[in-house]
Amino acid sequence: MNDIHNQRRSFLKTSLGVAAVTVAPGLLLFDVAHGKSEAVSSKVRWGMLIDTTNCADGCHDCVTACNKENGLSGGLAPTDSQWIRKIEIKDVSAGRSFALPMMCQHCEEPPCVDVCPTGASFKRADGIVLVDKHRCIGCRYCMMACPYKARSFVHEPLHNQNPDVPRGKGTVESCTLCVHRIDAGKQPACAEACPNKSILFGDLNDRNSEIAKKLRTVASVQVRSDLGLNPGIHYQGI
Repeated sequence: MNDIHNQRRSFLKTSLGVAAVTVAPGLLLFDVAHGKSEAVSSKVRWGMLIDTTNCADGCHDCVTACNKENGLSGGLAPTDSQWIRKIEIKDVSAGRSFALPMMCQHCEEPPCVDVCPTGASFKRADGIVLVDKHRCIGCRYCMMACPYKARSFVHEPLHNQNPDVPRGKGTVESCTLCVHRIDAGKQPACAEACPNKSILFGDLNDRNSEIAKKLRTVASVQVRSDLGLNPGIHYQGI
């Protein structure tokens, strides 16, 4: 009986660990499936600084760009995936309000990864939090664990997909920071599309990068910093 119990434990450990298997230092099987042939370095941590003072109320260019880039419908139904959503925050005491884009915050300590039973939710060495569609069983534990309500569930069959952005019915998805663009040396679609340049993307670990320099000179916050998740998305002006 003990032998059977030990065999089961060994099988589960092996199965749940597959998502973390690397074929080269820092290179996941997920990356190979998406055409990336170079290892991801932990020396880099990608992030954003979003200036809410320049984020115009009523402007949805970042949302439109995200939908187009990732093949999202952009619908308003509860079953429609939305990787970025514009939200309005009101400061009742000060009598002011401001709009900002909310997406996956790409936490250093992502709760979605902690609760995933199959290892489908994972964090790359460079800080990007992703979902491996081949391992996702659609349990939606990660959706419940995310304090930012940043994840969506795909309810319907998908058609005319962007081959660089694999999606699938019955799986969970969220902002990938346009990882396929980053790996090609480009900016995320939302940052590129913002007419007011409110979204600054870059390497948080590089002291000489534009984003790191700006974070040292302006006041910024991380949403729900009290949770100790250390998100990669910073907001200025809130």
